[in-house]
Amino acid sequence: MAELLTDQLRTMARLHGREVAYRNLDAGTEITFARWEQESNRLARGLLARGVAKGDRVSIYLGSDEVLRWVVAYAAVHKAGAVAVPTNTRLTVPELVTILDHAGARAAVTDRALLPTLAAAVPQVPTLALVVVTDGAGGPGPGPGTASETAGDLAAVAARWDDVLDPDGDEIQVPLDGADLADIMYTSGTTGSPKGVVVRHRNVSLLPNGEPPWTGSSWIHASPLFTFAGIAFVYNPMKLGMGALFMARFDAGRWLQAVASERPTAAFIVPAMAQLILNHQEFESADLSSLGLCALGSAPVAPETLRRLQTRMPHATVSNGYGMTEAGPAYCAMPREEAERRVGSVGKPMAPMEVRIAGEGGAPLEAGGVGEVLIRMPGRQREYYRDAEATEHTWSGGWLHTGDLGRLDQDGYLYIVGRKKEVIIRGGNNIYATDVEAVLLEHPSVVEAAVIGVPHAVLGEDVAAFVVVRDGDEATPEILRAFCAQRLADYKVPRHIRFLDELPRNATGKILKHHLGVG
Repeated sequence: MAELLTDQLRTMARLHGREVAYRNLDAGTEITFARWEQESNRLARGLLARGVAKGDRVSIYLGSDEVLRWVVAYAAVHKAGAVAVPTNTRLTVPELVTILDHAGARAAVTDRALLPTLAAAVPQVPTLALVVVTDGAGGPGPGPGTASETAGDLAAVAARWDDVLDPDGDEIQVPLDGADLADIMYTSGTTGSPKGVVVRHRNVSLLPNGEPPWTGSSWIHASPLFTFAGIAFVYNPMKLGMGALFMARFDAGRWLQAVASERPTAAFIVPAMAQLILNHQEFESADLSSLGLCALGSAPVAPETLRRLQTRMPHATVSNGYGMTEAGPAYCAMPREEAERRVGSVGKPMAPMEVRIAGEGGAPLEAGGVGEVLIRMPGRQREYYRDAEATEHTWSGGWLHTGDLGRLDQDGYLYIVGRKKEVIIRGGNNIYATDVEAVLLEHPSVVEAAVIGVPHAVLGEDVAAFVVVRDGDEATPEILRAFCAQRLADYKVPRHIRFLDELPRNATGKILKHHLGVG
């Protein structure tokens, strides 16, 4: 049987069972390795008893308040031999239906706060046969209880978390091998064809399992676990002999206080969080001395942001990492001694990751040349779930075509300078311009629409839409935003909407988006 993530949890429960593995700083709750192991065994047995089989897809659709149950569910799904589908909690009903239906989800784990959205989706997902419901408060609860919550299709499939848990907490593991699916990570909740990245047990992680000594230290983060960044903090801290500190709701002042009081040795933040931290009144006086690593990721970071953080953390490595769900465990590392003289670099690719910069036609470029970033992970290539055409296009010739523009210096350090494909990264969330455009074009007043990313001091980028409406129609930005809010996750709704008589185009009719902007 292949090396599994759950093997690491079993090891930690055996070696360091009484140590606190995960803490929810907002709720003041925590879970030890021993309890995590036992509770996930109980849930795994319960899922199997209710019909979940090896290879079945299970959506983990839990809010950040339920982080402790999130990590239990994640381990339980793998122990049952099933496939975890971490699900964005900000999706609208149509977006949620698209994801769950595409995945062919057999079961879902959710909480009371999200239950109304999932209940509306259940009738449209014919494969969904089990919905496990917590109370949404991080502890045991009654699950679905009102007539409206248990009406119709939901009543037929809903079950309380406590009722699903099996009394037997002893070790359980459905046999798996490296080729078996572990997760399907959806890179965006799209209105068209969704893209679910297949994660197999052989390429789920770069860090190997082991028997680390317990360091007593911790890693603080606030990224939702359904994201590529967040899910890395389920198992990676324990592999380093560390616990995880989680902030369900990021607040810069609370983060600064937590670092000072909890004294974590490592932190992960996205650029939007970094901006809020830098602009907080307590940034210059807060005690950040415990941090030996402050890693940033999920979006480009301005060099000045890195410089200011490094100044306040002179003994820490402060660097912006680079990765993407499609690249899997591909990782770039920045040595502490190189961080200051290579500001702007995301680090040096770590073996077995290979990076090539391709120019027009795919020819490799020399050091310093700017082109598309191609990534190769021998033996660990991923693919899109049920989308052979997209897989062939994205992983071509053995290389992952990232769509990002970058360069390598003479020493092999990677610099990301832009994006080839139209992806707006707003506060660490990926937004495809075509998704927003498609929704705008559904409005009866809209004739044409073009969506771009515009700079934002805190979020990195914001969403701007340029719209041409029918003559005589009196559409307003407020009307169009409300229309989008019914069909898109809140972070995809354009904050800036501008009306134009026509969109700029070239001689062949292509919209010239670089001519658009907000001043």
